[in-house]
Amino acid sequence: MKLAPVPITLTQCAKTFRGTRVLEPLDLQIGAGETLVLLGPSGCGKTTTLRMIAGLETPDAGGQIAFGDEDVTALPIEKRQVGMVFQSYALFPNLTVRGNIGYGLKIKRVAADITRQRVDELLAMMRLTAHADKPIDQLSGGQRQRVALARALAMQPRVLLLDEPLTALDARLRDALRSEMNALLRELGITTVYVTHDQAEAMELGDRIVVMSAGRIEQIGTPRDIYYRPANRAVAQFVGTINRLAGERRDGALSTTGGAVPLPAHTASATSAGQHELFFRPEDAYLADPASAHLRGTIEGAAFLGERTRLTIGGAAPDALIVDVAGRVELARGTPVGISIAPEALIALT
Repeated sequence: MKLAPVPITLTQCAKTFRGTRVLEPLDLQIGAGETLVLLGPSGCGKTTTLRMIAGLETPDAGGQIAFGDEDVTALPIEKRQVGMVFQSYALFPNLTVRGNIGYGLKIKRVAADITRQRVDELLAMMRLTAHADKPIDQLSGGQRQRVALARALAMQPRVLLLDEPLTALDARLRDALRSEMNALLRELGITTVYVTHDQAEAMELGDRIVVMSAGRIEQIGTPRDIYYRPANRAVAQFVGTINRLAGERRDGALSTTGGAVPLPAHTASATSAGQHELFFRPEDAYLADPASAHLRGTIEGAAFLGERTRLTIGGAAPDALIVDVAGRVELARGTPVGISIAPEALIALT
């Protein structure tokens, strides 16, 4: 079931509710067939942006939304050909799985044979054929989520919009369905906008991620760009765990409480000395012999996480550092350790 993708363009779209600006003017281009994830904490404006794309909210005067070459700014949701999946799913308890998936087609008076064919196709795609005649209350959370997605796709939308559709599920099921969702979206090739506050969902599902904060776009980029090349502190601190090294810059290194770290090439060339900060991810540091390591500190805590152990190390920098090491490493509290970091893994932020 291949749906024709359409690009989406938002131009100077802002939103004000009762005199309060909740979304600053933003420009956003979404490629045809792209899965774009809007990521950020509650209240950052991501759901408002999604609702404007859907036609459930209208941008402030001067804002424009286009699907391809068509200006849809004033077009209501029922005329935009969008499919939506909400966190609550909003399935009809009095209808079977088949009835829920085909509901929109029935309302549109689509011919019965075409409706059955399309519903059967979606049942097979979502692996729900064996459950076609069951009432909704006999399904698991994951099965209900797939019914909601199938219902949205039944109308063959130009754009698929998903508002935190996995949030209500338990962690294990959420991880499994995230992988399924990723495969399905790639197969469909439909233009998709996905709202979440979950970084793992954003990383796995997004072709690109839009990180939002306080009604503004902080950064747009691929998952790798967002993670390894964050634009600022807000992005770095929201996406994943990050460590801060603060100290004095001199002689091509950053001197801090537990030693000195060689500066990245683009930073080391700066001539001015003085206070400086660098950041790095927990997996980009490694334990080394304290005598030859960049930094020296002491184990303050160790959390065994299965595939890795997360160490908290004090004394190496003004702030405690988090370092991830192979899961079988066992170190007692108070053990002195050395830490080294590859210069290319260090991040300079504004």
